[in-house]
Amino acid sequence: MKLAILGGSFNPIHLGHLYLADTVLSALGIDRLILTPANISPFKLHTAGTVTEPAPGASGRDRLDMVLASVTADPRIGVDDLELRRGGVSYTADTLDEIIDRYRPGGKPVLVLGDDLAGNFSLWSRAGEIVRKADIVIARRVALPASGANVPAFPFPHTCLQNEIMDISSGMVRERISSGKAWRYLVPRGARLIIEDRGLYGAAPPAAAPGLPPAGILSLTARVEDAVRAVLSPGRFIHSRNTALLARDLARRYGLDGEAAYLAGIAHDMAKQLSLEEILALAERDGSVTEGERKNPGLLHGRAAAVLLRERLGIHNRDVLEAVSFHTTGKAGMGPLAQAVFIADKIEVSRQDIHPRFRDLAGNAGPADSLEGLFRAVLEDNVRWLKQQGLEPAEETLGLVFHGDPVERS
Repeated sequence: MKLAILGGSFNPIHLGHLYLADTVLSALGIDRLILTPANISPFKLHTAGTVTEPAPGASGRDRLDMVLASVTADPRIGVDDLELRRGGVSYTADTLDEIIDRYRPGGKPVLVLGDDLAGNFSLWSRAGEIVRKADIVIARRVALPASGANVPAFPFPHTCLQNEIMDISSGMVRERISSGKAWRYLVPRGARLIIEDRGLYGAAPPAAAPGLPPAGILSLTARVEDAVRAVLSPGRFIHSRNTALLARDLARRYGLDGEAAYLAGIAHDMAKQLSLEEILALAERDGSVTEGERKNPGLLHGRAAAVLLRERLGIHNRDVLEAVSFHTTGKAGMGPLAQAVFIADKIEVSRQDIHPRFRDLAGNAGPADSLEGLFRAVLEDNVRWLKQQGLEPAEETLGLVFHGDPVERS
């Protein structure tokens, strides 16, 4: 196996790192490239006194997690935490020895260095050993000045990689986060979610929600969203995402948990395209099923989705599960989050033939109705529409309808 090593602080990892890794893999015929996050980089030591800690911004665990989350489903890239486990200052010579001993590459491994480090390579610890044990590849990290002058000479055998330079640095990303500038698409999605979930570099973390796994609400939601997209048609998934967006907007308007509302909205139809037999079997694990529901098991897809969320994705937040379970029929005593998701499912922007008043409310242009008042209006309008289509509303839905004139569609 032809192996390459790319080290760094990855504080945080960004698209420039991954683009360089991809270029090395493609241009040099590498079978696997190993990313090795440094514990304490010898190039970024504090100049005053002895070094006892890594560069500020994120812990070693945070940086490792971001790297791992950024290379999902790419078997060409490995990640090794040897420098973090070893502790202290991370010297390349030590890392190279361990990589060779454990990985047993076919021939010398390729060590990728940035041209910003090439000029002082002779000062590295055991530099002579490094060049004997590895093939050195110098990658472009610094744009050439207008004069056309070359980067400092590298007086050892090496190969120059003519890679394109992405003008991104970890320091730039950290600065943009801390100053409130745009940054989210300078890093891979997995790293972005960890930064936001953990409030790294000055990012504001979302509020913790009870009954959700500790990995972080945004990372969890991304995992659910990926799972939903994999099992729904594009059109159905667009509806689910529009429902999630509107549910989040409504939740924030009425002082509810916006992230939990988005999670429930994205997941509410995840069982929609299962067979009726599968839906019924899942719903039965959630409790008793009435005779009317057995005759129309399609109404149970919300309860089936809640079972999938609980059993396969570890979600036990009662408000989220209630909102998913009863988004189709509603139920007596629905909580406010469930009402918001019910509303969003019925009037999101991809729905056709929606009353203009509801369009205005969804866009926050109309009067500030109470959540319960909006829920009542949408519920009654939905019942009227079902009857116009020759469909009989579920008993639970009819039981919720208040007396009064339903809103008329235009």
